[in-house]
Amino acid sequence: MSKQDFSLPEGTHTVVLGLGDLNGIMRGKRIPASHWDTICKEGNALSIALLALDMTCDVWDTPYVNFDNGYPDMHMMPYTKPVALPWEPGVAMCFARAVGGDHKPVPLDPRLALERQVKRAADMGITVQVGTELEFYLLDPETNLPRDKGINVYGLDRAAAMEHVIGPIRTMINEAGIPIEQSNPEYAAGQVEVNVRYDEALLSADRLVMFRTMVKQLAQTQGYKATFMAKPFIAESGSGFHCHYSLWKDGKNIFATDGKLNETGKHFVAGLQGRIAETAICGSMTVNGYRRRQPYTFCPTNASWGYDNRTVALRVIEGSDSAVRVEKRDAGADCNPYLLLAADIAAGLDGIEGKMQPSEPTMGNAYEEADIPPIPTDLGTAVALARESAWLKDLLGDHLHEIVCQQSERELEFFANQVTEVEIQRYLDAF
Repeated sequence: MSKQDFSLPEGTHTVVLGLGDLNGIMRGKRIPASHWDTICKEGNALSIALLALDMTCDVWDTPYVNFDNGYPDMHMMPYTKPVALPWEPGVAMCFARAVGGDHKPVPLDPRLALERQVKRAADMGITVQVGTELEFYLLDPETNLPRDKGINVYGLDRAAAMEHVIGPIRTMINEAGIPIEQSNPEYAAGQVEVNVRYDEALLSADRLVMFRTMVKQLAQTQGYKATFMAKPFIAESGSGFHCHYSLWKDGKNIFATDGKLNETGKHFVAGLQGRIAETAICGSMTVNGYRRRQPYTFCPTNASWGYDNRTVALRVIEGSDSAVRVEKRDAGADCNPYLLLAADIAAGLDGIEGKMQPSEPTMGNAYEEADIPPIPTDLGTAVALARESAWLKDLLGDHLHEIVCQQSERELEFFANQVTEVEIQRYLDAF
């Protein structure tokens, strides 16, 4: 096996080395190029707390890392060849993997869950391909509000007006090695969607972690704030994370027969259907993430599936054999892609191995299908189902399952202990 190439692009003076944390947020360090050779040999030490932070960077005692064991170090080891960042001359980015002091994987690392499912698929002779659609808002950093008005979804005039910020996001992220297929204005002022080209599951998840931090950085250079918060405005469209799955064997899409979804594809759908409720926490671990799960919002509220139907949770897309795929539509833009993809792939492979059969496809409005099992529309329900799921615990491992549940329980407790401005306005003078 050849030695991995971690050489720096010419003219590099700084290397950004990072990885995805508990919430799939990229964290790490900036390293002088003069120190890079040492990092490549020895790694970069930092506290395991990086994998035990909530989204606000708060930490708490967990069974794996706590005050009793002193929040010990792990190491970031370079994993990909550094790539120059076009918006920061002289700066390159390198994705890292986490190892403990014993040079073994860190049980809290969410990437491990996906690695195990990718290996499981490989042992079956299968390669999992995933394409991603991610929505986000571009806001004024002073007001936290959109600068444009109206919807004008897919509007090319609106796209042109936003090109000064969306253009660099497309072109420069492409130059940094993440293939962008397209962008478009979405269904709210300030909201856009950018699609990343499909690829193997681990690479797709790594790219999504990097993509979100790149979007935020590029937005800043243009005087905007980018947010992947799932529902920043209650009366406006939420931001989703749609995943398109296809499974390949011997160069062929095993979901497809004559351009149609075949029995293998239906088994995969059935597996997803059976686990979509108990794995909802993998699609969002925040209270806000469930505010977008409302009827008639193009976000699913039940475990429905159907053909080219945007009211269902699992949308089947047909066409040429290479294009046949299953789109899962429930996750929020705030999710951890490693957890989401690991849970989806595991459930789908279970469906294939067990030759499971899905329910009848929804031919009309899935929001009106009362007999289809619901999926969680609040974090409390999602946490309770995750806590009860031995399947999810086995998928994530004891330590990761525990900290995922703990973080969401802390979020619930935080919100339960607030008196909101709306409550004050509504009740203060009334009582």
